[in-house]
Amino acid sequence: MDEKTAELRDIFIDTTGSDTVTESQEEERGSLSEDEKRVERRLDELVTRMRDRYEFTNNLETGTLVRIVRGFYEEQSDEELAAELGLDESEVFDARMDLHLVSESDRDAPFALDELRTLVIDDVPMRDRAAELDSDEATVRRYSAIVEADQRSTRANDRFRDEFAELLTDSDLSARLAETAREDGLKEATEDIETNVSF
Repeated sequence: MDEKTAELRDIFIDTTGSDTVTESQEEERGSLSEDEKRVERRLDELVTRMRDRYEFTNNLETGTLVRIVRGFYEEQSDEELAAELGLDESEVFDARMDLHLVSESDRDAPFALDELRTLVIDDVPMRDRAAELDSDEATVRRYSAIVEADQRSTRANDRFRDEFAELLTDSDLSARLAETAREDGLKEATEDIETNVSF
């Protein structure tokens, strides 16, 4: 340790009363880790409850479904999630619909979605829906799944969708606030040292 390093170390100890630089950061990361575990447990509980309550079209594991929930709120596409999880895009889409995870872009239909909603409510056969909407059955089937997911979510008062958003948004916010706090603390500490060591 050279003379200047020793002086800086002494100034740091005098200022902070400690010779440990990373102690508080380690504690902060530990608390975030606990928070992240709590979020993961809650997501697992919500997905399990949904599977028990609704008839899922997918048979994916709970952990995979939780990852799809996270990916949805991280704004990952079905294609990206499928590649990451080794699934087909259609499997990711079906899982999202089971989980009530409908985005605004999902509702961008090539026909009036209100008309399709009426046909879904009236339980009109898929072939007749396609004829009525002047579209092909595959397209109508996809948008029917979206309409039905929205209906299930509405009947549940959007409870699951809202809680997913609250959990993941709060978790992300905590991480961002902690990161900002670390950066601000480091900046202040650096400014103090620079002021104190000018010769």
